[in-house]
Amino acid sequence: MRRTIILASSSPRRHELIRTLGIDPVIIASQADETVEPAKSPHEVVQELALRKALAVSEQLESVQPGTIVIGADTIVVLDGEILGKPRDEQDAARMLHMLQGRSHDVYSGVACVDVEGRRHAAGCRRTVVHMKPLTDDQIRRYVKTGEPMDKAGAYGTTMHLGDIGQYRVISESPSGQPEIIVGHTVSKVTFRPMSDEEIQAYVETGEPLDKAGGYGVQGLGSVFIEKIEGDFYSIMGLPLNLLYQMLLMFGVNPFKQLRQK
Repeated sequence: MRRTIILASSSPRRHELIRTLGIDPVIIASQADETVEPAKSPHEVVQELALRKALAVSEQLESVQPGTIVIGADTIVVLDGEILGKPRDEQDAARMLHMLQGRSHDVYSGVACVDVEGRRHAAGCRRTVVHMKPLTDDQIRRYVKTGEPMDKAGAYGTTMHLGDIGQYRVISESPSGQPEIIVGHTVSKVTFRPMSDEEIQAYVETGEPLDKAGGYGVQGLGSVFIEKIEGDFYSIMGLPLNLLYQMLLMFGVNPFKQLRQK
């Protein structure tokens, strides 16, 4: 079955990126509320906002084809624990760039995939049977040392890791064990070279920083200020393709097959 993919974003960059996977999505911009609790960590923020966007679009659909998947995404810049979203105006953009220049910061990108039909048929509670493979004492000790079991019921997590830059997990399954909602995130580090006041002002006046998290676009003129990237370039653009690929595979969507079928 060829699934319909809906991208809950009006971002031309995300549309361009997802098309590289052989997917021509339906574009429906999300109008979800993007306010979050200040106490949340950066990865919680991007995952929550990505999921909120995907759910908002899925809930506004009057009718859907079976197997329709809605993809939500969100990106933030974090410096010294402060989350830098999109600038309010040119003055705010200049403030952000003055903070970022000559320093390194983190870029978090969250992705959420929602099976619309499965989500609509979700009931109040679900029972899932989990079978764990036998573990040696050494494997258990090493897993405990990661700290992951400490806040999990049953002392284990079902998070899948994407190297050392990201992770994803199924947060809702159908009674048959098929995923209904998957969320994940990546984090990359970007280092800016020192920038003069004149450069910052000239860049702000181009208008490019005004709709970008952190006040810059890695794929545009903002690239001239970047000294080094550690992590995933596409995550910094706003849609981690490596993460999205793994998540779509769990829904039975294989981009390589999508390309062959065209």
